[in-house]
Amino acid sequence: MASAAIFSSLRRRRSPSLEAFLAPVDLTEVALVQTLATLLSDLVSCYSNNVFFFQRRNSRSLIRKVEVFLLLLEYLRDSGSGFMSDLPSKAVLCFKELYFLIYRSKILLDYCSQSSKLWLLLQNHSISGHFHDLNQEISTLLDVFPIKEINLSDDVREQVELLQKQVRKAILYVDKSDENLRLAFYSFLDEFENGRIPNHVELRLFFVERLGIKDAKSCSSEIEFLEEQIVNHEGDIEPTASVLNGFVAIARYCRFLLFGFEEDELQLSFGNKKKPRKGLIAREIADTFLTIPKDFCCPISLDLMRDPVIISTGQTYDRSSIARWMEEGHCTCPKTGQTLIHNRLVPNRALRNLIMQWCTAHGVPYNPPESTDASAETFAAALPIKAATEANRAAATLLIKQLENGSQGAQTVAAREVRLLAKTGKENRAIIAEAGAIPHLRKLLSSSNPVAQENSVTAMLNLSIYEKNKSRIIDEDGCLGSIVEVLRHGLTMEARQNAAATLFSLSAVHEYKKRIADQEEAVEALAELLRVGAPRGKKDAVTALFNLATHSDNCARMIEAGAVTALVRALEDEGVAEEAAGALALIVRQPVGAEAVGKEETAVAGLISMMRCGTPRGKENAVAALLEFCRTSGAAATKRVLKAPALAGLLQALLFTGTKRARRKAASLARVFQRCEYASLQFGQSDVRYAFADNSAMNNSSLPGDVSVSMSVSVL
Repeated sequence: MASAAIFSSLRRRRSPSLEAFLAPVDLTEVALVQTLATLLSDLVSCYSNNVFFFQRRNSRSLIRKVEVFLLLLEYLRDSGSGFMSDLPSKAVLCFKELYFLIYRSKILLDYCSQSSKLWLLLQNHSISGHFHDLNQEISTLLDVFPIKEINLSDDVREQVELLQKQVRKAILYVDKSDENLRLAFYSFLDEFENGRIPNHVELRLFFVERLGIKDAKSCSSEIEFLEEQIVNHEGDIEPTASVLNGFVAIARYCRFLLFGFEEDELQLSFGNKKKPRKGLIAREIADTFLTIPKDFCCPISLDLMRDPVIISTGQTYDRSSIARWMEEGHCTCPKTGQTLIHNRLVPNRALRNLIMQWCTAHGVPYNPPESTDASAETFAAALPIKAATEANRAAATLLIKQLENGSQGAQTVAAREVRLLAKTGKENRAIIAEAGAIPHLRKLLSSSNPVAQENSVTAMLNLSIYEKNKSRIIDEDGCLGSIVEVLRHGLTMEARQNAAATLFSLSAVHEYKKRIADQEEAVEALAELLRVGAPRGKKDAVTALFNLATHSDNCARMIEAGAVTALVRALEDEGVAEEAAGALALIVRQPVGAEAVGKEETAVAGLISMMRCGTPRGKENAVAALLEFCRTSGAAATKRVLKAPALAGLLQALLFTGTKRARRKAASLARVFQRCEYASLQFGQSDVRYAFADNSAMNNSSLPGDVSVSMSVSVL
């Protein structure tokens, strides 16, 4: 269908109900005419008085055509069932085609009435083309329609024949005033591209007077809509994602320049909550009746993969999702937490072929991507154009001024906008930090306003993802202490969670791990959040503690702060047990750590329980923790572990069914038991040797990187 591409980028429209547009396969002539009359009547009543900001002439013209069809269908309906039953077969076929033309007309009118003004402006040529396509299809339908074979009244016949003549002469219409506005928008992009900031008066004239964007709220809505188009961008849609980034940056700059920073406190939300987006009607139908195989879904977006690619860790993601992840500054695999060796994206053609076969078999629309060259495969993220960088730089300057000198309300708004701007790529994170945001955000961390505090700590989290900003945050006087204070006494749980995530992000630098652990109350606060936090807060806390545990000098500090006790208790929480076991496996490598874990009554039982019921990675970490505990603690601790019921069976199971790493660790643990003089009372020697004989040559190294935990920092 010619208009499929443009419709697929609409994310905010309310789609027609599925029931309303199921194909009229089994309808009788009478029912078909009645249904069409009802649908046309609804369409006319919905849009006849609607004022379209753009595509006014094309929309009104389409509605007038629909009104003529309504006149025809109402006449046939009112003529009685006998009259309708005698309709020529060619007329019935035309009415069935009209059924789908109504559907497409509704989508197009919905699109024009509910999309953002800026997006409609950018799509001006394309949308005009879709109106012209509908005109041509209506013309074809009327040419085929057997009007002479149907007994119509003179006025109805005259209206239909007049419409037939009009649509034959119809040409593509592009509104000149709309087109001039579109060119003006591009001229602002060109100015930023050339390093110049557009004139303030011209920007106000464009946004306020001509587009009717008169306040911060409506401007923010425009920005959100454009950002959604970037997230859901398809390769054949113009403008490209990189150019769209430039327009978003211009709109964001104008939001601050033209409408300031004062905002009703009630409008400041605690999380950037957005309405759920709607997709294609075809996709909605497919989702209603089908369950997409898990392996066909991207682990990041959870949507059906259109262009699956393999990254350096061997994991597969949809190209657009993983490219966006990399562009945001992440250098780890989202699924495994492993550091990426390189950024090359290798097409997974075998999986793509399977997805195509599945979609074909189930009637799900699927458009495979065009073949890409080597440079595109190397890095698929849309690179920001200079205009976007310069516009964001100008916006960041305005934001920092408000953080420094604005009122409390203005500072709160500025902190939120810094947070949002810092979500969108490492370039923006660098620009914001270079403009001097970090000292001002640090001051807001101690704000008594919960919204200001939450947005400032989350902005700090987003900024910390960029590697160079980590040193700026750590070296800022009092900043680390302020983050810890939010972690301990944050005014919202979201703020406390994001403070923990910030510490985790900062602890990615090895030399900062000791500084964080030595910060007063930092480890205590993480342990407390792990005990009593919400699920995401516990996850943030346990991953931060894991990172701190990778520094050998932090062991005593973590024991003193109660982190070991919290980690042992976390073994009972399946949401964080995997990471907790990984952290314990690191801690018990030191005698003082093994001693502290040994004093926890439930530690051994918790690890053994994970070997029985945990995730594959959880089982790996549990058996690794037991292995290190026995190696470090000596015979007495080993005998204590050996007394645990069913341990022999669990080891046997891991040796045969566990992952490669779990088998290696289980084999090593079995050898430790064999060397213990008590082992013969608990293990049949021949059975144990038989179980791990094939694994004896495996590498039994215990490097810190040998503990497996999936970790990543998400922008918020």
